[in-house]
Amino acid sequence: MGTRILLGFLWLLHWLPLPLQSGLGHALGWLLFRLARERRHIALRNLELCMPELTAEQCRRLALAHFGWLGRSLVERAVLWWAPAWRLKRLIQVDGDLLLAERLKDRAVMWLAPHFMGLDVAGAAILLFQKRPGASIYQAQSNPVFDAAMRRGRVRFGDVEIFPRSDSVKPLLRAVRNGRGFFNLPDMDFGEKDAAFVPFFGVEAATLLAPSRLAKMMDMVVQPVIAEMLPWGRGWRVHFMDPLPGFPTDDALADTAYMNRWIEGEIRKMPAQYLWVHKRFKTRPPGEPSLY
Repeated sequence: MGTRILLGFLWLLHWLPLPLQSGLGHALGWLLFRLARERRHIALRNLELCMPELTAEQCRRLALAHFGWLGRSLVERAVLWWAPAWRLKRLIQVDGDLLLAERLKDRAVMWLAPHFMGLDVAGAAILLFQKRPGASIYQAQSNPVFDAAMRRGRVRFGDVEIFPRSDSVKPLLRAVRNGRGFFNLPDMDFGEKDAAFVPFFGVEAATLLAPSRLAKMMDMVVQPVIAEMLPWGRGWRVHFMDPLPGFPTDDALADTAYMNRWIEGEIRKMPAQYLWVHKRFKTRPPGEPSLY
């Protein structure tokens, strides 16, 4: 019942102007920074590990700013999940080669989308502004009501299939072979399975080898996509970048290290909007203690 009430409240929020939602989101982030002690600790520890050049006070200010964007991303799901397509098209700005995947009808395409706060906006932009069908993997939620709402919100525009991460990879491979572009989120710690320890801001991080291996196996064009949340509720800007040069190669480990370096560079452009509350270094090499 509590989840349905929460979703009902979120549905009501989608009628509000985005600047007002932005203010509510920042207020929520301020509250979470003070109440969600574990997530605050994780964010501060990640910043300490990844940006040792910052002082403790600078890390704290950056983490507080991050929670503001995090709060906004939670509140603005109301618009992404329930607002009409015409409203979203007015709020999303696009730059770069949006139609690359649509033009490359004879090539498999991977949209590489790291975990910035506007991640769901990037997926919506692909569905709203181009015609190539898509596919993605998502982390199924333990609450079935919330899981169903999230799935509906993510697939309501365009032709897209999403597969739970716990399922076999075969349906995804079949979808890509049938011409669907793959919206791939490459930068979370899912353990040692199918992963390697490669540097992320100089810290060994368990990183999936799948982006390189899949791109090589299926001769994919790999196009990075990053969504930027604009200040004061002015909407979002989605950057469709040039394909990663020389990616993939025959060396999946080197490709994965290169991918992490590229993500690092993008994070430094807008560090407060990256997902610092995730335990990116949860899995450690054998014999190493926990970093958290």
